[in-house]
Amino acid sequence: MFPNCTTSEDLVKAIKDEKVQMVDLRFTDLPGVWQHFSVPPSGVNVDALEEGIGFDGSSIRGFQEIQESDMLVVPDPTTAFLDPFSPATTLVLICNIMDPATRQSYSRDARYIAQKAETYLKGTGHADTSYFGPEAEFFVFDDVRYGQSINYCFHEIDSSEGSWNTGKEEKPNLGHKPRPKEGYFPVPPTDSMQALRTEMVLTMEALGIKIEAHHHEVATGGQNEIDMRFTTLTRMADNLMIYKYVVKNTARQHGKTATFMPKPLFEDNASGMHVHQSLWNGETNLFYDKVDYAELSKLGRYYIGGLLTHAWALCGLCAPTTNSYRRLVPGYEAPINLVYSQRNRSACCRIPMYSPNPRAKRVEFRSPDPSCNPYLAFTAMLMAGLDGISNRIDPGQPIDKNLYDLPPAEQKDVKSTPGSLDQALDALERDHTFLLRGDVFTADVIQTWLDYKRKREVDAIRLRPHPYEFHLYYDI
Repeated sequence: MFPNCTTSEDLVKAIKDEKVQMVDLRFTDLPGVWQHFSVPPSGVNVDALEEGIGFDGSSIRGFQEIQESDMLVVPDPTTAFLDPFSPATTLVLICNIMDPATRQSYSRDARYIAQKAETYLKGTGHADTSYFGPEAEFFVFDDVRYGQSINYCFHEIDSSEGSWNTGKEEKPNLGHKPRPKEGYFPVPPTDSMQALRTEMVLTMEALGIKIEAHHHEVATGGQNEIDMRFTTLTRMADNLMIYKYVVKNTARQHGKTATFMPKPLFEDNASGMHVHQSLWNGETNLFYDKVDYAELSKLGRYYIGGLLTHAWALCGLCAPTTNSYRRLVPGYEAPINLVYSQRNRSACCRIPMYSPNPRAKRVEFRSPDPSCNPYLAFTAMLMAGLDGISNRIDPGQPIDKNLYDLPPAEQKDVKSTPGSLDQALDALERDHTFLLRGDVFTADVIQTWLDYKRKREVDAIRLRPHPYEFHLYYDI
């Protein structure tokens, strides 16, 4: 399923060799959702692949106005794979966006922003490669219904695994449903998702994505995690888009539905995306130093300093939905404390201690969730870390205690993540100079992001009555 192309000529040959019936061109909109259109093989030649294929950019979220709508997709040959879910033999290509008037890469193309970050990293002299390894969690449900109009608003979720179904007549009900917050690591039949996740993993590996592990997660009702092996920034963002595609479509093939929405269930754990990251020069991991705390080098500590200093602004890109802040609350293993620690999962930054191998030394930033646009989120984390290195930002002393049980005198000195998307966006508006370095992000991209999130998401939620408000206020 993975043709291994490097040039446009390779692509044309692969289309012929694999007897491709359709070519699917994919790119990511500004919020982070894959978009696509398809062309027959007769419309694909070397010139078209290199010069780009046109589409209407005004219909894509965060892109162009209608008076300047013409845009081009330029496929990246190295991303080619055969779609495992299409009945016709379909070659998928992940694309960059180009402005046909200027023939320049499009500044609001998130993938181009990620590529610029990798170029900027090399120019700093701090390192030549950044590696990212996200742990994206997700839910698989059997049924989801929701609606919104002038006079009603509702959502209802169901799962054969849900603890709320222990008393349901299922003809027969076979029990073995994970209790709330007890879904972590039970074997089947309590973990009813084992075979489904295995199918997802086998599909991902056939597409060239290396998988390290998969398991049930903490929440009842079908929370899962599949861990990809780390790779370079842009490639990992590509892989995460493929990951989501495989998860959603495999679930659908089995009559189920998968979501990366962080907090679909009340009073149970939400889905996060802990992001492991490290900087390298050639084969040398620059985050390793045997003599320092947790065997993390000074450069690694400064990187953490950048993450913590810019954490609120980062949340505006890494936890970018109103629903993200249903997750970032005390009591659900949420990493809301802006400190660092070795092993401690209640800290926003963790230094995993699984292996003594210098190659395994990394920093784990735990506040992001899988609702983010990975190209923007990974880039923002890298830029914050590099700002920490450039300015030698000391992250202070680590805290190796349970941060949820600190005495009040100690707790008051521990800062927390933002409490809402509004706060995170305000922080991003105040603190984004570090993102503009090297022209990685542009002021236009930041402003477009802020405007979109405030108008389409923050205001949309703020202006609507919430169903629970009827419980609180109807009898007033």
